[in-house]
Amino acid sequence: MRKHVLIAVLVLVAGMLPVLFGQQFAPEAAAAGPTTSQLLAKTQGCNQISNGTYKTDEETGRTIPVCDANGAVYWHADMDIDCDGQRTSQCNEDTDCCFQPDTAFHQSDGKPLNAAKLPYIVVPSPSGTWKYSSSGLKGGGSCAVIYNGNLVYAVIGDTGPTSIIGEASYATAKALGVDPDPSNGGTDSGVTYICFKNSTVSPIENHDKATSTGESLAAEFVQNN
Repeated sequence: MRKHVLIAVLVLVAGMLPVLFGQQFAPEAAAAGPTTSQLLAKTQGCNQISNGTYKTDEETGRTIPVCDANGAVYWHADMDIDCDGQRTSQCNEDTDCCFQPDTAFHQSDGKPLNAAKLPYIVVPSPSGTWKYSSSGLKGGGSCAVIYNGNLVYAVIGDTGPTSIIGEASYATAKALGVDPDPSNGGTDSGVTYICFKNSTVSPIENHDKATSTGESLAAEFVQNN
């Protein structure tokens, strides 16, 4: 009986070793995606593809170009808060004076996107300055958004004014540490948006899918010359 007990104890201890000393016995985990520094290094300078530049807000001048590089387009701008789409406690007519109960692109069930839940960005509506579709971008496309060392992978979820760039959903802002209040939140500068050409996240409302897709595309973006 004692022999059987000893064997059982040894088996139990052996099974606990990977838990107790996981860093020694477990294989090294692969990096989930490139770092913010690696991504930002790829967005230095600008091969401008927009026909002119954009404003960050209605009252500002046109200073923001859309740039092209390595299978993606990017821009450095501010972040205004988009709270359109499904009504939630965070996003509704009371919290947002400009609330609209719809988004340009919809969930797989046909409903508008949920700005309070889903990280998405807004691209300018097509104009003579730039047509996002001409750069291989579309609703549900994959994007990386960076602010203050933080990174979130989002989808293209809505369209905005033809002259303004730099807007993202309540959920995007919150994930990045930006004040998500649609009335007085956002940030005036320091946000980088990188959108990957010819990409699609399906279903558009699946943020886990957006993250895994974005990480893979971001790795390609960093590796390409």
